[in-house]
Amino acid sequence: MTDRVLLITGASRGLGAATARHAAAAGYRLALVSRRTENLEALTAEIGTDRVLALAADVTDWDQVSNAVTAAEQHFGRLDAVFANAGLLVPTSFFGTGGAEPQRWRDMILTNVYGPAITARAALPALAKTKGHLLITGSVAGRGIRPGNLYSATKWAVSGLAGSIRAEAVGTGVRVTVVQPGIVDTEMITDEMRAKPKLDPGDIARAVLYALEQPPHVDVNEIVIRPTGQDPER
Repeated sequence: MTDRVLLITGASRGLGAATARHAAAAGYRLALVSRRTENLEALTAEIGTDRVLALAADVTDWDQVSNAVTAAEQHFGRLDAVFANAGLLVPTSFFGTGGAEPQRWRDMILTNVYGPAITARAALPALAKTKGHLLITGSVAGRGIRPGNLYSATKWAVSGLAGSIRAEAVGTGVRVTVVQPGIVDTEMITDEMRAKPKLDPGDIARAVLYALEQPPHVDVNEIVIRPTGQDPER
């Protein structure tokens, strides 16, 4: 099989599902990862079962993530790109004046930082074989200081993670892109965000495809994409 293969985590909704649709239209075969495969049934049927492998994995569990990557490579015979997209937003306050209780912070840190890190570790040996592409979802929230915002700190970490992987990938032919969206109209937005200008998940999907479709000698390191009218400091 010569069709390019893209694995997407957090694929059942939002940015992941939109990227799956756009990538399928561009000719990719897809390994779609969610915590439960039943979450992927409607999307798989929409795209076509002949082009999609639905996989269950918790992105904070090394065994599950590595098994999903192995299953995708074995099923399709190759792996050309991985979009480490799964993420979690939990409102926080370090003074305890609002937001979630600290017990919930751990899940966000593991999902947003450890998740893409182990996804990269699982996938990079396969991507090295195809001189493939690793993409990671960051956020404009990780490009500036946000008061009491641990989510922002996790996305700062994502930028550092992408840079570290890119440095290690020198000479392998593997490309690394971090996609930094502004406010996107997904399930993750807070009530405060709902009245602000927003992007559509498809806007991010097109940015992902832009990076993927560049010639092999072009490595799009970072894409920052905000809705028109969003405060660049927010």
